[in-house]
Amino acid sequence: MNKYKKITLDGLIYQNPTFMLVLGTCPTLGLISSAFSSMGMGLTVLVVLTLSNIIISALRKVIPGAVRIPCYIVIIATLVTFARMFLEKFVPDLYDSLGGFLALIVVNCIILGRAEAFANKNGVLESAVDGVANGLGFTLALTIMGVICEFLGKGSLFGLQIMEFKIGMLATPAGAFLVYGICIAVFVYIIDGFERWRRVKANKLARENLLNAKEAA
Repeated sequence: MNKYKKITLDGLIYQNPTFMLVLGTCPTLGLISSAFSSMGMGLTVLVVLTLSNIIISALRKVIPGAVRIPCYIVIIATLVTFARMFLEKFVPDLYDSLGGFLALIVVNCIILGRAEAFANKNGVLESAVDGVANGLGFTLALTIMGVICEFLGKGSLFGLQIMEFKIGMLATPAGAFLVYGICIAVFVYIIDGFERWRRVKANKLARENLLNAKEAA
């Protein structure tokens, strides 16, 4: 259970693909001006990443090492094609809003990176958990930034107008880049603060245990 907990926490927090590893910046900067588009892209990547991890892990002993990257791309491209067909048929508004970024999922470095670094070396269940965790980490990061950019840049939230005040620059790619940088800084600051608190707590507990051992002796 600790193994799966570590995989989950790494994907969501400690190795968050967006805030910690700064991967997938192309769709991030291109789509976070809209909360709907950013969340939709995140969920699409989550599904493709999880399924590709499962398939690649299941076939890891069959795929020849010399051609593994082309094989990964074929698998991912097939999944993306199915995802595009599904969105075009059932969620046309999201399909239109994602535009060309949807096709770029095929070469998304998060998906290829997890395939090469994790799914190729671990079992199916572990790879599925890794895919879900990293996909959720990516989705949450994009959605948070999408909410910030749309709310402050357009005065709306998921297309619903909330207020008249707006900072138009935040709805542009330049504004998205600024929000992205600030979110990374805040995220890293919070994680570092938590790690410092945890180390202080561990040291305090160790000292208390040492004192109790001396008194018992």
